[in-house]
Formats: sequence, C-alpha cells, structure tokens
Amino acid sequence: ITRQDIEERGYQTLAEALRAVPGLRLVQQGGPGQTASAFLRGANSEHVLVLLDGVPINDPSDPNGAFNFGNDLLFDIERIEVVRGPASSLYGSGAIGGVINLVSRRAAPGRALQAYGEVAGGTERTARGGLGLVGQVGAVDYLVSANGLQTQGFDVTPRRLAGDTGERDGLRAAAGTARLGVQLDEGTRVEALLRWQENRVEFDSVPRDDPNQEADNRRWYGQIRGETALLGGAWTTGLRAAITQDRRIFTNRPDPASRSNTRDTYEGERLTLDWGNRISLPSAGPLTESALAFGATFIEDSVQSGFGSGAFRTLTDARAQSGAVHAGWQVRLLERLDLAVGLRHDEAEEFDGFTSWRAGAVYALPEIATRLRVSAGTAFRAPTLYQRFGRSATFTGNPNLEPEDSFSWEVGFETDIAGLGRPDVATFSATWFESRINNLINFNRSFSTLENIQKAEIEGAELGLTLRLASWFDMRGSWTITDAVNADTGRRLLRRPEDAWSFSARIAPVPRLVIVPELAAAGRQADFVYPSAGQPGSGSAGLSPGGQVWNLTVTYAATEQVSLFAEARNIGDSKYEPANGFVTPGRWVLLGTRFVF
Repeated sequence: ITRQDIEERGYQTLAEALRAVPGLRLVQQGGPGQTASAFLRGANSEHVLVLLDGVPINDPSDPNGAFNFGNDLLFDIERIEVVRGPASSLYGSGAIGGVINLVSRRAAPGRALQAYGEVAGGTERTARGGLGLVGQVGAVDYLVSANGLQTQGFDVTPRRLAGDTGERDGLRAAAGTARLGVQLDEGTRVEALLRWQENRVEFDSVPRDDPNQEADNRRWYGQIRGETALLGGAWTTGLRAAITQDRRIFTNRPDPASRSNTRDTYEGERLTLDWGNRISLPSAGPLTESALAFGATFIEDSVQSGFGSGAFRTLTDARAQSGAVHAGWQVRLLERLDLAVGLRHDEAEEFDGFTSWRAGAVYALPEIATRLRVSAGTAFRAPTLYQRFGRSATFTGNPNLEPEDSFSWEVGFETDIAGLGRPDVATFSATWFESRINNLINFNRSFSTLENIQKAEIEGAELGLTLRLASWFDMRGSWTITDAVNADTGRRLLRRPEDAWSFSARIAPVPRLVIVPELAAAGRQADFVYPSAGQPGSGSAGLSPGGQVWNLTVTYAATEQVSLFAEARNIGDSKYEPANGFVTPGRWVLLGTRFVF
C-alpha cells in the first residue's frame, strides 16, 4: 500500500488502509480511534506481528499480545507492506498469520528543504492537519513532521439495542516524527528515528452506551541504526537498537447507568537489538542472483499493568528476555525458478526454544504470462507476560505455558491476459492456503489459569482480478473465502466471515482529476450476538449477518504543488456491524487540501 494509495484513497488510519487487503479481516469496534483487530488468513488477532521500519511494535503489556490497529495515523508513513502466511523464520514470535510493516517517510534526495502538509475538515466536527519538513544538506538528511486528527465521532451502539442513547464517541489523536541521517561515505550510513503518538478516545461497552468510558493510548518509539558495505558492496551489514514504550489507561467513572469506577493501566516496554547481514553471491552456472542473509536478535520485554476491580483486579509485573539467530538463502535457477528458504531458532526464558522455517518457489512461464508459486512453513507465538505471571484473587498465570505453533502451506498462480494493445490488460490471481495451529492458549474450565488446550484448522482461497482498460481507468477486486474452525469442536472461529470482497477503481477522466470508489464487504460470521430490544437473552454465540461499506475519494491537482480532495465515508449509510454490537459509523465527509513545496 503506497503513499499514492494512501492519499488517493483517503486513508486516515492504519485500520482504514487494511480493510481491502485480500485475506485480511479488519474488525473495528466503532469509528476512528476505536479498538481494531486484524485476522490474517483466519489466524487470531494476536497472530499478526506489526513492525515499524522492521522492528516489532506489538505492545508487550497487551494480555494476549495483540496489536490495536485503531491507533496509528498515516501522515508520516510512506508505505505499508503486508506479508500473508507464516513469517517466524525471519521475524520470530507472533508471525503465525503474517506480518505488517509500516515504513516511515524519507527525506527528498537532493533538496535542502521541502515542506509538505495537509489541512482538512468536515462533518462530525472533524479537523485534520499535518506539516512536515524534509531535506538533504551535504551528507546529512532530516525529516520532522507533526499531525493530528480530532472528531466528535459517532454513536456506534446499534439503535436496535435497548442500551443505545445516541451518545457519540469522540477522538483526539496526535503524532510526531523526527529522523536524522548521515551518509558517512558511499556505503556507510547512520540514522536515528524518534516517533511519538497519543490518542484519547471515548468508547462504549456493548450492549449499551457509556458516557464516561475513556482511553488514553500513548507510544514512544526510538531507533538508532548503522549500516555499511563490505567486500566492494557485496556484503552489507548493519546494527540496530530500538526501544518502544507503550502506556494505555482506561477509565470509567460512575454515571446513572453504572456505578463502576475503574482505572485500568497497561505499561509495556520492549528493547530490541538486531544485527543483520546480506551477501550477494556470484553466479554459478544455472544459479544466478543468489543472496545469503543472516543475523541475530535480542529482545527484552517488561510489563507493569493492573486491570479490573476488587477481587477481580489482575496485576502483572514481569520481565523476560529472548534471543534468536536466523539465516536465509534465495537464488534463481535457469532464469525461471526463484527459490527461497529461511531458518530461525529462538531461545527464551519461558520455553525451551523454537525453530521455525519457511521454503518457497516461484516458477515463471513467460510463454503464457503466468507465474506459479508454492510455499510452506512453521511459525509460533510465545506466551505473554500476563499469561505467565498475571495474578489476582481468582486467577494465577501459568509460567509453564508452551508457545502456540503452526504449520501452513499455500499454492497459487498469477496470469496476465493481453488485450487492448497491452500485454497485461488483466491480471488474475488465485491462492489456496491451509494452516493448523496447535497449543492455543485459553482459560481452563474454572477460569483460574491458562493452558495450552486448543487447536485450530484453517483453509481458504484468495482470488484477485486487476483490469487496466485504459490509461485513465483501472480497477481491482478480490474475493476471500475462509473456513476457520476449532479443531476439537468443529465450531467456526469468531469474527472470521465465510467470505469477504473488496473492490476499488482509479478513474482519471480528465488531467489532474482522480476519482477512487472503494467497496469493502463481508458475509456472515460467527460472533457473540447481542439480541435487539424486546428480544430475550443477554448475548450468546451465534451468527452475525454480513454487510458492506462504500467509500469515495476525489482528488484534483490544482497546481503541481497543491491538490484539493474530498473524502466520503460510508456513503450508503450502512448499518453493518463488523463486530456484533458495534455499528459502522454513519456518513462522513471531509474536504481539504494537500501541498508539497
């Protein structure tokens, strides 16, 4: 997902940008700033590892290790990379379903000073703005940016529920980024990055509105990295040190509907030390473009948290260290077959260790403009510090938990179809994937501790079609089918729809004007279903209906430096509930301008 995609499609948050990714199910409990979970290829939300410039940033204080995709704004992000399938052979714990890497913006080469920014406002008392300065002076380059988003939000409690009062859930979000880099010589570079973000958001507890529940989410991230080229550029080696500090506070003050007065706190810190290498190997007969990668990683996590109230208040105060070594090799055979293998071994205090691997191949058939691909691999997720050391009067963590582990494989193809004077007027792709996840961690029958007691079986297909019908018109669509079940009971896993669709088009009917409609839709899914007003029951497992949401973004380049844009969200005013009990925000329109000088 490139910077051009982010701007032309009007993506404000990471959650918005991921909704149309094939195989990825994004579930947000309301509008911007609300908690959002990603289920990648049917795996649990905690099975998606998130990186910032290659460094894991999942909050270690989250009880399950899941990432909240509702917090991140995209003003300082250059692109978003999504890897579907097991990736522990390179990235370690948490990469069972896949990996999402956020790549921050870079300084403009060759310019001493360049300013960029945007200002927008619209319905729901929404205001959005950002300003950045980048440049390069001799061997030094820099970037400084700040941005924010404020809105009174929406009432995300469905009107069908008796607890709906019409109360809106507002958001105030801000972020800042600074980078300084020095090119010491042609092959040696040192750079430092500092990023801060903080969101203050109101939220509800299904199945009713709560006017006094608020969350304050803050993250500091810092990285220092050095890289140099050896052996005439054939060997690149680099060292990196990074630290992430997360602090989340959830408060609920008494009100007429509830006497609850809670303050849940989560503080997590992660230190990452990484050594990475890449060596380009010489060709040897039919073997070309061969490269070897290897390295080592050290991670230290610490958590201090307390949530709940009274006898149910759970505390976690713990620290853990882990280390890993990894290696990978890729090569091209006879100019047709690309091969890649990877191997990694992780050692940690809480388990004996885990060795993960992945192997894949892509075979080119230029005679029919087709590429065949197949891959398989293993992955794991280590138990969190809460799962091992959390404690309350009724709960005690289990320090003997084993990692959750998986085996996955996939096979697919991609074919270009010629027409209208070009070799790829259409591109069709299809992938079949299967996974088995073992040792899933869940509560025991008395809810007094956690055990490795579940297994999951997942299979599905991802179909994609891109049409390039004219220089001013292209469109792409995807259809994902997923069957994810508990291997012991055969019941469908929650919030994995049976199928999901996405569609978008890029239409440029006249110079400088770009129109992008976008559709995200999903079929029915298993969920915890809350009955409508007047119906009996307080909520139970069942099937939640599917729905769809249409968005539209229009951009006009008034000059080479200034663009005007309009972003319309949920233009059909859909009442779809991605998570049962949380309705999709209503119609929302923003008007603004974007500039680069």
